[in-house]
Order: sequence, then structure tokens, then C-alpha cells
Amino acid sequence: MFGISFSELLLVGLVALLVLGPERLPGAARTAGLWVGRLKRSFNAIKQEVEREIGADEIRRQLHNEHILSLEQEARKILAPTQQQPAPVEPVAEQVATTPATTAGEAAAPAEVPATPTAEPATPAATPAPEAPQDPTLPPRAP
Repeated sequence: MFGISFSELLLVGLVALLVLGPERLPGAARTAGLWVGRLKRSFNAIKQEVEREIGADEIRRQLHNEHILSLEQEARKILAPTQQQPAPVEPVAEQVATTPATTAGEAAAPAEVPATPTAEPATPAATPAPEAPQDPTLPPRAP
């Protein structure tokens, strides 16, 4: 374990016998054995706890990655219909100018379309902004 050979253990035993004497040596050996056993058990318990934590962290990482992948797949499913290009919409001024006239008086006078915007601010509901395609790797935007 530490590179201690039998001759070194024998030397430590002889020194302990000379220092402690034959009466106290068995009690000292028993106490030393108990302490070594306690240290081994505590080191093993710490080692097992660390291994459990490392395993738990790895499981948490895997679950987190699986959760992210499932969210990404759901986002792709949601964004797939919105990423299709909508049909081009004619401007309102062209639609008014191309509508057929119903009476003779309307045929002589074309419909007036304001050339400049009015002073009234446009509300977001009145003029919806066209949706730009979104990167599929990003989470979906709120409406």
C-alpha cells in the first residue's frame, strides 16, 4: 500500500515493543487497529458519497439535455407552419384602384387614396407586422 516491506514492519514492531513494553503493546495494537479501521471506513464512505454525487450530476445533465432536446423538437413543430412563406399581398391602394365600379358616376371619378399618411397613429392590431422566419435553434417567441 505505502511500499512498506515486511522487514520495515518488523522493525516498527520491535521499536514499539521496546518503547511500550510487553504489557501495553497488545492494547496499543488493538487501539491502532481500531483507528485504522475507522479511517478506512470513513474514507470509503466519503469515496462512495462522491461517486454517488458524480453519478447524480451525470444523470441530472442527461435529463437536462433530454429536456432541452424535447423542447427544441416542440419548438420546431410549432415553428414549421409559421416558417412557410405567405402569399404576396397586394397593397391597399392597388386594391382600391382595381375594384370595379358599380355605377356610371363612380366610373368617371376614380376612388381617392390619400397620398400622405394621416396624423392618427396606427394601432398594432390595425397594421400587423409580417412575421420574419425565426432561427429553429432558438425558443419560440411570444405572440
